[in-house]
Amino acid sequence: MDGLPPADRVEVCFAGRSNVGKSSLINALTGRRNLARTSNTPGRTQEINYFTLSSDYYLVDLPGYGFANAPLAVVEAWQHLVKTYLAGRVTLRRAFVLIDSRHGIKPVDEDIMALLDGAAVTFQTVLTKVDKVKPKGLEKTLAQVRGALARHPAAYPELVATSAPKGGGLATLRGIIAGIT
Repeated sequence: MDGLPPADRVEVCFAGRSNVGKSSLINALTGRRNLARTSNTPGRTQEINYFTLSSDYYLVDLPGYGFANAPLAVVEAWQHLVKTYLAGRVTLRRAFVLIDSRHGIKPVDEDIMALLDGAAVTFQTVLTKVDKVKPKGLEKTLAQVRGALARHPAAYPELVATSAPKGGGLATLRGIIAGIT
């Protein structure tokens, strides 16, 4: 934590399982194709990456939690860092918890949501990869996610469905981020 930038502006972070699309979403939101490093290999992001959105905001790309193609000791170290960040960064105003729309919320997502509840950090769920799901499958995932979120007091009620490659939901998410103070 001592290697992070000073806590001098609002931070919004993107958290989620490995390969859920955190870095791809950041690239799509910013309109910069290679700002955040992407990969098909789970566990490519292994550090907390800060991106200056403006003099008032940081976008923060967190390492994925869950499965990763990396040595166990390395995975445990970065997952500890992620949990410490989520539970204790004073300038963190919202955590966007990304959920792959093909899979819905998994137990490891529930663990992170419970951590955010305990730390009183408001989080908002963002469904990713909606372009890869048929409408009925998306309806099923939305129902599962809404049911799970009802059990979390720190959950922001509005869900955002996104597709990084097709641009779906990006304008909505940009508007939400712009309104966070």
